[in-house]
Amino acid sequence: MLDDPHGDAFVVFDRVQKSYDGQTLVVKDLNLSIGKGEFLTMLGPSGSGKTTCLMMLAGFETATHGEILLDRRPINQVPPHKRGIGMVFQNYALFPHMTVGENLSFPLEVRGMGKAEREERIKRALDMVQMGAFANRRPAQLSGGQQQRIALARALVFDPKLVLMDEPLGALDKQLREHMQFEIKHLHERLGITVVYVTHDQGEALTMSDRVAVFNDGRIQQLAPPADLYERPENSFVAQFIGENNKLPGTLEELSGDRALVRLETGELIDATPVNVTEKGQRTLVSIRPERVEFKPAMMPENAHMIDATVVEIIYMGDILRARLHVAGSDDFVMKMRNTLGQTPLEPGQQIKVGWHPADARALEPI
Repeated sequence: MLDDPHGDAFVVFDRVQKSYDGQTLVVKDLNLSIGKGEFLTMLGPSGSGKTTCLMMLAGFETATHGEILLDRRPINQVPPHKRGIGMVFQNYALFPHMTVGENLSFPLEVRGMGKAEREERIKRALDMVQMGAFANRRPAQLSGGQQQRIALARALVFDPKLVLMDEPLGALDKQLREHMQFEIKHLHERLGITVVYVTHDQGEALTMSDRVAVFNDGRIQQLAPPADLYERPENSFVAQFIGENNKLPGTLEELSGDRALVRLETGELIDATPVNVTEKGQRTLVSIRPERVEFKPAMMPENAHMIDATVVEIIYMGDILRARLHVAGSDDFVMKMRNTLGQTPLEPGQQIKVGWHPADARALEPI
């Protein structure tokens, strides 16, 4: 074990690798430190390695190489039931033949806890998730959202210092999922527990987390607070995976400090912040968020880029209007506009100029 290179980290992955067949690595040299009381989300597409990392931390998978530490103790050889970790799964994993109270009692009985203390903890955990009146119901008598609350209460009932959540809201409808995101976030803040959360839903990750680790191909592509991840993606994969981006291909004409001048394939020159591009003549993708694009001159800064655009279609989405535009040879350039009273109407075929602040454009390596 290293001489505490991770400071006060509560969970540590130290050069962890995982292979199922002895040849292909699904997790590659993972180094990750998670602070006590932190809400960290592992985010990424299917097959990126995020769930495998969670299962290794839980003890249901074994690391092929490297060490996992919990509260400064190596746990590679510690069985799952002795790690003191709470788990919440997408499918709830409640015992159907037991009542809600019995489901919550089970992890306490396994730990040899007396009846009086069990009852007190069960009541406290159920009240925590607003399910105090449901102790005598069976899971089949509950809705999906209620079952997920019970699964959450069962994970918290024995006061674990660490709770792992694997796509816990994936089976819920959109409105309930969003409501539960805030419930879990507020519960985490109130209890001060450490949470490691796995999801492929970027909105969920941005809403709930202190930091997000974006996984792809068995590696962390970027680890940062949600705002940094969204505003300052460190590579094309993160920019593409987090939120929505317009991407305009071009060539790097000039590079000076934190300013890049890019010539688009249709000839326009664009100012952008360089990210992973290093020399003149290099191919690049200029990335601009749809909500940073404007077509009203009064809304644009003096140094905004102006570029010709043709409206292809307008999609009404309730709170926003989504305009698909033809810009610099692309028919898939998107502008998002707030749906406000007096919004200037746009029509398909209309010729307009759109613009954005140069700081909102990023010159990324092409993928």
